[in-house]
Amino acid sequence: MTDDLMKLCDDLGIARSYSILGCADISVQENLLKNFCKSLGFQASNDEEIKKSLQQLQEQKYQNAVAPFYAIWQNNLEFEIYLKDFEVSDEISIRLASEKKKNFQKQNFEVVLTQEKKFSDTSIQVKRLRIQNTLPIGYYRMELTIGKKVYFSTLAVAPQKCLSLEDKGIDKTWGFALQLYSLKSRRNWGIGDFTDLKNFAAVAAKYGADVIGLNPLNTPFHDFPENASPYASISRLFLNPIYIDVEQTQGFDDELKKKYEKRIEALQKTHLIDYTNVYNLKIEVLYELFKKQKSSKAFAAYLKEKGEILYQFAVYQAIYHNYCHKVWGGWMAWPEGLKSQNPMDMLIFEQAHQDEITFFEFLQFEANRQFEKVSQNIQSLGMKIGLYRDLPVGVSKDSAEVWAKQYNYVQKFGAGAPPDAFFTSGQKWGLAAFHPWHLKEQAYQPFIEILCANMKCAGALRMDHVMSLMRLFMIEDEGGDGTYLYYNFDEMLAITALESHLNKCMIVGESIGNVPNGFIEKIHDAGIYSMSVLWGERFDCGMGDFKGPTFYPSNAFVSIGTHDMPPLKMWWFGYEIELKFKLKMIDESERQRLYKEREQDRWKLLKVLDQSGVWPQDNLRQGDYLYGENYPQGLDEAVHRLLGLSNSAVVIMQPEDAMHVDELQNLPGTDRDKYPNWRHKLPVFLEDLEQNETFMRNVKALQTARRDKEK
Repeated sequence: MTDDLMKLCDDLGIARSYSILGCADISVQENLLKNFCKSLGFQASNDEEIKKSLQQLQEQKYQNAVAPFYAIWQNNLEFEIYLKDFEVSDEISIRLASEKKKNFQKQNFEVVLTQEKKFSDTSIQVKRLRIQNTLPIGYYRMELTIGKKVYFSTLAVAPQKCLSLEDKGIDKTWGFALQLYSLKSRRNWGIGDFTDLKNFAAVAAKYGADVIGLNPLNTPFHDFPENASPYASISRLFLNPIYIDVEQTQGFDDELKKKYEKRIEALQKTHLIDYTNVYNLKIEVLYELFKKQKSSKAFAAYLKEKGEILYQFAVYQAIYHNYCHKVWGGWMAWPEGLKSQNPMDMLIFEQAHQDEITFFEFLQFEANRQFEKVSQNIQSLGMKIGLYRDLPVGVSKDSAEVWAKQYNYVQKFGAGAPPDAFFTSGQKWGLAAFHPWHLKEQAYQPFIEILCANMKCAGALRMDHVMSLMRLFMIEDEGGDGTYLYYNFDEMLAITALESHLNKCMIVGESIGNVPNGFIEKIHDAGIYSMSVLWGERFDCGMGDFKGPTFYPSNAFVSIGTHDMPPLKMWWFGYEIELKFKLKMIDESERQRLYKEREQDRWKLLKVLDQSGVWPQDNLRQGDYLYGENYPQGLDEAVHRLLGLSNSAVVIMQPEDAMHVDELQNLPGTDRDKYPNWRHKLPVFLEDLEQNETFMRNVKALQTARRDKEK
């Protein structure tokens, strides 16, 4: 590998090597690096192209004196400008205008550092400026004058930390994590909906819960409801219409209910969620209601508020609907004029399909109306955090987000993960990821829009794979190899902290997997809470004994597991091991090894429960439960009490653990042809929760443990 290729990769943020599972560095193949450079817009097939790309990269970085966007911290108002030879002696002035105060105001500043940069035949002087005035957090329009030239930029001034529990007047608390679709009630149409969420919140609040975590609520493919993964949407900016409670939509009446009664009853009786029939039924009825409402003032006001971004999304859905059964390959297979958004072709399509487009807008109007109503109801219940939403790390490559702004995303590579302790073969998610250079050119607006959309109605936001603020593992679409792509960590972190305060929303980072050295300390310094699980809180790098309550991290949201991990009862018996064996995901030797390891882990779990004194007094441990021959009574209560007594800021209960569920919600590495991911309903009706002894014993165990921890 030449020095020039190494420098090009380093300057572009492409990792030339990486480590996994604590092993020695893995060197990335040269051909992959060259392909990655090309995907970011820099040719690298041969030495000559690499040299030209290096020069191109330097020119792009320094061609303008002022960058289009700066994200800086409130206690260190510093940023860099780049001056060419003829500008070095020019006078500099800075003026800022905030969103509240529209007029530009002059700022005092000092030059704290000056450096010379040379490339090709050009010399650049880099000056680091420090604003001396005190600035409130927020976004500012910046006017920077150098001699007779005036440059404009955006300045984001971030607080030192994201919003915290202390900011909300809380020390330690607890709540639930729901897969909303899994809520089973006698009134819903075969899938959990926003009314179920409201009713569950009422039960949770009654027993002192302050938070309800949700799976991502983003929009899936309209024409393919069975593509049910909430982590591979067509847009992270809008909501999933399947969660609309149709009966709460204006215009719904008993006559309509009677018309669809038999279809509703059939969907309520299914063991697994029938996404196709649930979604199509809801869309059919909602279209009837749309015809009555499309001229309403409330709908018109919503359209005006959301403007072009909603309209463009609805246009995408209408085009997709009209072409998805005619051509194979998603929007990349559309006619060229629609694929590239040629104005004339777009206008012709829009005029011919205006009713469809408006209907897709209506679906968002109704979903948003109901979701906001749930949020208001939760606030009235006194929950101190409220909804805890989930932001996926990426979006489907065939999504509206990528189609609308193709320039913002890396081409021919998709996000994934290298092997780690939980997924030893790695993961190829195939999700679109932001192009770091183009993101900066866009003043980070796509990232900011997604943060704001998912912080809406939420008191906390879980950032899936939070390491993506720093780096993402990218895998070639046509192969299995990959490497890391780095982002401007400081700027991504500063924007996240700023939006956290502007939206009054705490940030929780899911950091399971390959975590860079020093990363956790950095996000903790910025006030981002960790997300921890029982299975990860062990000594000896996660392989030893389970930790007692006093060893748990204080700045964390902790739970037994996640949607990708087996519920407690399933784990105890090792059912997921057998499932993977039956699906040929592991061989016989691996199966036997995992069973032996699970036997040891069961002993270790019993040991920490004994040492911590958390077994329920009316249901103490009755034996050693050798070889998993029985599910210990009171085990789930003891584990929830262990977590409740921990140092962690927030403890999250998954209903699956409290209801003795022995099926996975999601088995990573499988599609629905192998396993029914995202389709399992909870075994207890929502209306019966308070009468279910197992569920209530777990709720009270966690509630009292959190209360005891406060004493």
